[in-house]
Amino acid sequence: MQDTDELYREYSTQVYKFVFSFCHNHLLAEEITQETFYRAIKSIHRYDGTCKVYVWLCQIAKHVWYQELDKQNKRKTDPLEDSSLSESSHSTESQFILAQEKMDLFKQLHLLDPHTKEVMYLRMTGEFSFREIGEILGRDETWARVTFYRGKQKLMKGRMS
Repeated sequence: MQDTDELYREYSTQVYKFVFSFCHNHLLAEEITQETFYRAIKSIHRYDGTCKVYVWLCQIAKHVWYQELDKQNKRKTDPLEDSSLSESSHSTESQFILAQEKMDLFKQLHLLDPHTKEVMYLRMTGEFSFREIGEILGRDETWARVTFYRGKQKLMKGRMS
């Protein structure tokens, strides 16, 4: 089996395109792609070589996608969530402002160096702990913390100017 970094470099774009074909959402496709490789690395000992690595990764990605759909469906049918209350509490204007701020944040994130960007995405969208981020990226927890902190500083600097 290939080194995990090499595996990611070789197949991440293909897996991303595969996932994007299902969800048609760039951020969600990136998130699912990251989760796919995280799960693949965790279960690499179960890969038996009966299919191509790409096929194996796509099977994992499809499974992650189905789990995401289940989560979304559960959120929609949650009886405790009263959509009329949440809609009335947020005006259209404030929702627009929040959407713009979120868009600006992700535009700034996109400008960061690849390692920092990856740490930021894993922490912000994947909600991984620093220990888990270090594990995923083959580094230690301290490296993940420092990289995240420096990334936040760069983002804050960009927002101030």
